[in-house]
Amino acid sequence: MSATTILSAVWAYMATGSFWEALAWTVVTLVVLQVGYFVLVLGLIYRREQDAAASEDSVNTLPPLRRDRVRL
Repeated sequence: MSATTILSAVWAYMATGSFWEALAWTVVTLVVLQVGYFVLVLGLIYRREQDAAASEDSVNTLPPLRRDRVRL
């Protein structure tokens, strides 16, 4: 995230020649990256809930005492 932000700041400054425009583009880059990470985390949580619901619906073939594969 830091490398992307620095790269976009340098690129914006070289393209515009203005420190303030480069700062604005850097802030936009930070916001877009943060929203992307938030959406990614929500997707991972949603997928985990879906996997848990699917595993509860399936039939478990292991006996209850051997579900953790511990042998006595």
